[in-house]
Amino acid sequence: IQQVFKQLFYMINAIALNNLLLRKDVCSWSTGMQLRFNISQLEEWLRGKNLQQSGAAQTLEPLIQAAQLLQLKKKTPEDAEAICSLCTSLTTQQIVKILNLYTPVNEFEERVTVAFIRNIQKQLQERNDPPQLLLDFKHMFPVLFPFNPSAITMDSIHLPASLNLDFLNKV
Repeated sequence: IQQVFKQLFYMINAIALNNLLLRKDVCSWSTGMQLRFNISQLEEWLRGKNLQQSGAAQTLEPLIQAAQLLQLKKKTPEDAEAICSLCTSLTTQQIVKILNLYTPVNEFEERVTVAFIRNIQKQLQERNDPPQLLLDFKHMFPVLFPFNPSAITMDSIHLPASLNLDFLNKV
């Protein structure tokens, strides 16, 4: 069950983050607030179902950081440093794409300046990120089956002759 929810939450993360990276109309402060609220509801649900050890919440980390990126101030060099230290699960390309797509909803917000984005790129240039912008939402985590040893010893098992397993020998 834990592995199923980890896979499901990864798919939620990948699809939501990919939509965020492809749609200018959703890159805003208010979307960041809505995303963070929805993610907190998912995390609360995991806690309520005692699935916090499943790794499902960790698969949402890139989406959480993208939501926080939308909510942070984006003006000063200190803001750039905060963004670089906070967004460790996002690639440089994803951070820059979100900043480029950021669209103010009201007159109190401003667009992210080109100088600010260049500052971010400069600070993140030593990162060894993969060149991939979008997440692979078809990625599958390996399924792990726990080994549960049997209390029955092998020498106590009787194999019926009707199974035609004469080639097996008891050692």
